[in-house]
Amino acid sequence: MNRLRAPFAALAAVALLALSGTPNPVSAQQTVPLRPDRPTPSAAAGVVAVDRIVAVVNDQVITLRELEERAAGVAAQIRRGGGQSLPEDTLRRQVLERMVNDLIQAQLAKETGVRIDDAMVDKTVQRIAEDNGMSPDNFRAALEREGVTLAKFRDDLRSELAIARLREREVDSAVIVTDAEVDTELARQARDGAAEVEFKLRHVLVGVPPQASPEQVESRRRRAVQALAELRQGKPFAEVAAAFSDAPDSLQGGDLGWRSAARLPPLFLDAIRRLKPGGITDVLRSANGFHVIRLDETRSAQRAAEAIAQTRARHILIRGREGLSDSEIRERLARLRARVAGGEPFEELARVHSDDGSAQMGGDLGWISPGDTVPEFERAMDALKPGELSQPVQSPFGWHLIQVVERRSEALTEDRKRAAARQAIRARKADEAYQDWLRQQRDRAFVQLRLEER
Repeated sequence: MNRLRAPFAALAAVALLALSGTPNPVSAQQTVPLRPDRPTPSAAAGVVAVDRIVAVVNDQVITLRELEERAAGVAAQIRRGGGQSLPEDTLRRQVLERMVNDLIQAQLAKETGVRIDDAMVDKTVQRIAEDNGMSPDNFRAALEREGVTLAKFRDDLRSELAIARLREREVDSAVIVTDAEVDTELARQARDGAAEVEFKLRHVLVGVPPQASPEQVESRRRRAVQALAELRQGKPFAEVAAAFSDAPDSLQGGDLGWRSAARLPPLFLDAIRRLKPGGITDVLRSANGFHVIRLDETRSAQRAAEAIAQTRARHILIRGREGLSDSEIRERLARLRARVAGGEPFEELARVHSDDGSAQMGGDLGWISPGDTVPEFERAMDALKPGELSQPVQSPFGWHLIQVVERRSEALTEDRKRAAARQAIRARKADEAYQDWLRQQRDRAFVQLRLEER
């Protein structure tokens, strides 16, 4: 099982890049360093340039220097990946949009009490270093070669973790998948046969605001038609995506990666099934706006004979309650963790201290499959090796101390096939809901762009 999961993958990519030089698209949520070949204002002419504000987001600002640092890093990553350089004004405008959206989410996370403690950041940095095959010292050195201090990397990682937790709480937890939707997906899989086709896609999304006027809708439609025309004239997809797309992946060439049929809305699936690799759809209309999709590749993934990775885990759960703060709960679990590490049986401590029904079984949760638990718990559990103890982990149920007992691969049963289909549908619906939610947050925020001012 891949332990490096969103939102950490983008940050880890920059560290991996420092070692291997492997092309990786930069995350729009990641602050990256100035290019080594781009002089700072003070070095350019022996003078210090006066910084200025390029955006106001509620009660915070984004400065020109911050924008230039981010844009320079994005440009360097695009070149490193073999992509074409974008016009500077296009790059700046798109990078600024990403920075505004990130700041809105970071502000909302802070206002609603989302907190990422040092222990979680420490654990994540350690895991990223291990996944890149590096010791902590080598990882720090690799970052510094890219011009990124460990402190800056930790700050960016903390922000991404907070935004991910905000999304899980505000969006993912509200997604509902009905039994009828699962039945429909399983019927489609049976109709298509055992070989499930996966699609490698790129897209351009021209968003349409909620309750848009007919004039606004028509203006956005014409923009999508213009993007399609430029693509059909042979313009590179990455350049068109950067210039026209409102999606978060616009600066990554509009790359959606590999998607199974279950991860795609029926509108997309029906359109791309008629394409050959390299083909481009007409303009498609969805609730979020207008889309243009290119099919890069297809591949077959055998489903029927696949096994799934299962984890047997146990935990101690302490629920929040009046008179018991989060810091007190963390300290209590930290003391219990130290006692287990010192040789006391986990099961006995769980029976005495855990607040849920598993206490009488020594905290044993049995065999857990992907999607069986809430994302916060599953992510922490997946990061552990057998026998390893987590740091205190917060979920909607309270605070957990988790221990992985063992892992196995299990053939898919009918129940597990339904669970896998449900999970894929949930992921697709969560992607769609997140775009809608993010657009609503942007509409509610006070945003003033000053990039064109001098």
